[in-house]
Amino acid sequence: MNFNKVNEFLDLPREVGTDIPKITMIGFNEILIENYKGILEYEDFFIRICTHIGNININGFELKLNQITDEDIKVTGKIENIDFECR
Repeated sequence: MNFNKVNEFLDLPREVGTDIPKITMIGFNEILIENYKGILEYEDFFIRICTHIGNININGFELKLNQITDEDIKVTGKIENIDFECR
């Protein structure tokens, strides 16, 4: 039984056990990215994060990396826009 079948059978979210990033935005001041690979650029007005399926670009003001673990990263500040560079 492959992993996708196990996820489906157990009714687990698709991002669990895969490299697919999950992006959760709370208002315009906080974004949580799960399943990221690394940080490519970091300025207080621009953050570029690498994932297994492409890059996530976050633009804004007073951006900060508040929480970094092996699984997720939290960005806070005044987020103006987010764009994606798919592979």
